[in-house]
Amino acid sequence: MNDCIFCKIVNGEIPSYKVYEDEDFLAFLDIHPQSPGHVQVIPKKHYRWVWDLPNVGAYFEVVQKIARAQQKAFDTEWILSKIIGDEVPHAHIWVFPNKDVTGDPKDFEGNLKKIKENM
Repeated sequence: MNDCIFCKIVNGEIPSYKVYEDEDFLAFLDIHPQSPGHVQVIPKKHYRWVWDLPNVGAYFEVVQKIARAQQKAFDTEWILSKIIGDEVPHAHIWVFPNKDVTGDPKDFEGNLKKIKENM
């Protein structure tokens, strides 16, 4: 989709802090984080809704991988996930530590490093 911001991130037209990438999925830090390490997990192919993906199980395996890394990186068991879909018309899942974790939500380089070291 030409005007989709997430498709532009997938295509490299807009820079991002990539936490994880494989053939089908991309996970990157949210630029308006709810807490340190807030990640968006998206399919690389454009789907409007999470429920439109043909293999939603593979999608959730990536989300689980990110959540487990965040638990270790931010020393918390409390990782939140959110699926609404009204902000950007491209399937996405928010995965982020509880707001009580310490750290600067806007320390993108530091938060990226913490998560990647625990993947």
